[in-house]
Amino acid sequence: MAPVLAEFRKIEHIRAPGTVEGGDVLQADNHFFIGLSERTNKEGAGQLGRILESFGNTWATVEVGAGLHFKSSVNYVGKNTLLVTADFTDCEQLSGYDKIVVAKAEAYAANTLLVNGHLLTPAGFPVTRQKLEALGFEIIELETSEVRKMDGGLTCMSIRF
Repeated sequence: MAPVLAEFRKIEHIRAPGTVEGGDVLQADNHFFIGLSERTNKEGAGQLGRILESFGNTWATVEVGAGLHFKSSVNYVGKNTLLVTADFTDCEQLSGYDKIVVAKAEAYAANTLLVNGHLLTPAGFPVTRQKLEALGFEIIELETSEVRKMDGGLTCMSIRF
């Protein structure tokens, strides 16, 4: 994949002992949140942060704690708004953003993507959908039940480039 992508932009690498998992990296305009988890360590986050800075971006690390990765619990849904699970409502690094808090029973719906002015969200979470409708974007619900069986979500199935 690297040779193909290199045709379009400069390729950077995270070097050992650094590790970074894509599900721990969330872009909110020109700011990036890098979740520290079992899959992303401080060394990897620091390397990625320096790469992001070289392109004029800002970044901050966020402890993930429980959960597979950061974007299982927090996603940017446009208009300076984050969709978050209850565990992240008071997270200091997320201050300055409006937050839509996902009910515990609908926590899986936090894994929602903003793509080209549309919100892609897992089907079957009406309370979260109603909250998202207030943003004014077109919402596309997608059936993800099979992917969910293996702890996957919409952010796991996307390559953003």
